[in-house]
Amino acid sequence: MLQHQWQVTSTTTSAHLAQTMTLLSMTAAELQEKIESELSNNPALDLVEERRCPMCKRLLPPSGPCPICSQPMSETSDDPIVFISPREDFYTGSLASSHEIPDEPYASESIDLPSYVLRQAAADLRPEDRMLAAYILNHLDEDGFLTISVLEIARYHHRLPSEIEEVIALLKRCEPIGVCSSTPGEAMLAQIESLSEVMPIPDLSREIVRDHLQQVSQHHYNEIAKQLKTSVKQVQLVATFIVENLNPFPARAHWGDVRNPSGSSSEVYHQPDVLVYYLNDKPGNPLVVEIILPVRGTLRVNPLFKESMKSVGEEQSSEWKDDIDKANLLIKCIQQRSNAMKLLLEKLVVIQKGYITGSDKDMVALTRATIAQELELHESTISRAVSGKTIQLPNRKIVPLAIFFDRSLSIRTIIKEMIEHETTPLSDTEIKERLEKDGITIARRTVAKYRSMEGILPTHLRQKSPGSSG
Repeated sequence: MLQHQWQVTSTTTSAHLAQTMTLLSMTAAELQEKIESELSNNPALDLVEERRCPMCKRLLPPSGPCPICSQPMSETSDDPIVFISPREDFYTGSLASSHEIPDEPYASESIDLPSYVLRQAAADLRPEDRMLAAYILNHLDEDGFLTISVLEIARYHHRLPSEIEEVIALLKRCEPIGVCSSTPGEAMLAQIESLSEVMPIPDLSREIVRDHLQQVSQHHYNEIAKQLKTSVKQVQLVATFIVENLNPFPARAHWGDVRNPSGSSSEVYHQPDVLVYYLNDKPGNPLVVEIILPVRGTLRVNPLFKESMKSVGEEQSSEWKDDIDKANLLIKCIQQRSNAMKLLLEKLVVIQKGYITGSDKDMVALTRATIAQELELHESTISRAVSGKTIQLPNRKIVPLAIFFDRSLSIRTIIKEMIEHETTPLSDTEIKERLEKDGITIARRTVAKYRSMEGILPTHLRQKSPGSSG
């Protein structure tokens, strides 16, 4: 009997966790579609047409956020006010102007991975290598790995294998780092080389990634230590570095966010999943963070359906009980999703307040692994919470939530501004030297990579026209 109970509990817990993770990865719009689908298919699920706060459960006025949860805990508190909101007027960031639409559209340009990488590499490729690079990039799988060998490419283009390898090496340095690799290990080695330009790399990292990845995944640290004649502590240090900094599947990383209005896109406005604005619309006041829960009313188990179970046969009663269990599970999982989003945003908004209220230069270098560790969550939970979601900033700009984890953004912005104000074209080495004077340690080829990511031409192609003021 005890074993049977344990199995039932375990199955229920697994279903709960799986559905919570699925809902967590959904945007507000996708969650709304999911809820509408469940309401159509499950007679036990009911929607009460009322505006009720998802957090304090108070009935709300016809429009606007909860007047209780959207206020600071105290008059002196500077902490962000983070709450779940059943708001339907997505485009407002103000409590006063609930039907306002932003004057300027901020939508991400749609771009595929081959185009995104080629755009970065174009300035550094010789003209005769650009078609070759395009051919290589069009033979990537969904993880960013090459599906064709160097010899096959060489035969097709009548080029030397060494020339093909040179182009691939250049492409592997583009974002997402490690793209065009043949294996996860090769991609991670490319990422180590890139990271070595901006941070110290633990000893033996390259050797462990190259020869002992399988053992690392199985936590066989003692075996690795014996084979490399080092300490278990050193192996554990490398393992932690790998988990926090390397991605074995490059194309699964956040990439391709082009933060410019796109005139060709059919979708001009993106409905944000999160709204951030100043309390009472006054800069300097605490930040208010609304996490959108797109439920037009309150979800519950239909009480009439529940009551009717008493008067039906055993077979139908069992079927109805399944419907009730599914309805209860959905309601609980939506609440868990809201709690996870609130927990994440409370931490993110504090860390990235400089970027939210300032500019791209104020972005703090941050990883999903760091946040996961601070919140005592799995890194995959953070990835799901961030995936596909957008956030509207106080300046009314809508950006991907994943931008908070773009560790290169602040440096790229500084380089971009430096070049915009140059009187004579600065070389990558000169930019490197200027950055180092400001306390930013960076390699010259990283400068070149960031410059390419911003679509800026190399020095010899940025010559100023006569009489230009710069």
